[in-house]
Amino acid sequence: MKFFFDLFPVILFFVAFKAYDIYIATGVAMLATVIQIAWVRYRHHRIENMLWINLIVIMLFGGATLAFQDETFIKWKPSVLYWLFATILLVSNQFFSKNLIQALLEKQLVLPLQVWQKLNLSWIVFFMFMGCVNLYVAYGFSVDTWVTFKLFGVMGLMLLFVVLQVVLLNKYLRSADFVKADLHTTQRGIAEAGENREQDK
Repeated sequence: MKFFFDLFPVILFFVAFKAYDIYIATGVAMLATVIQIAWVRYRHHRIENMLWINLIVIMLFGGATLAFQDETFIKWKPSVLYWLFATILLVSNQFFSKNLIQALLEKQLVLPLQVWQKLNLSWIVFFMFMGCVNLYVAYGFSVDTWVTFKLFGVMGLMLLFVVLQVVLLNKYLRSADFVKADLHTTQRGIAEAGENREQDK
């Protein structure tokens, strides 16, 4: 559900473009992003940094698109956002010794430090790649094709990337499940032993 919520502005951008044009779609995407932020604030009282970054970028590039009536700005927006995410991941890891992917997923995954580093690097490469692909489609094909790619193409590539990661991390996922199961068994054994001692008394 969260996946589709994150795509809310992109979905409305696609619908508005098909119904009207690129400029109406840009305005709709800007408004949808503001509504998205407001909803998160209302429900969770805390807004993730990624949403703030997305809001700033869409307002800057969307605003420029509407002000100059030039679709070039909105075409560059996804690439700038992807490259910004890649830069944040790289700088945080290299200069502040903070692996943001690990910080985001360490409660769900138990991985060796080296694997966390590779996972962080893979996201950096993926975001850089997506930024380049976006510009390739934006300038190599029609606006209609680019808008369609912006929703379905990006979603497909993202899902493919995540599936590949799950496959590659499968052995670690199994190990994590084993550790959790073994810990649960040990705790249960200790509890049963304690109960037996109480009964012996």
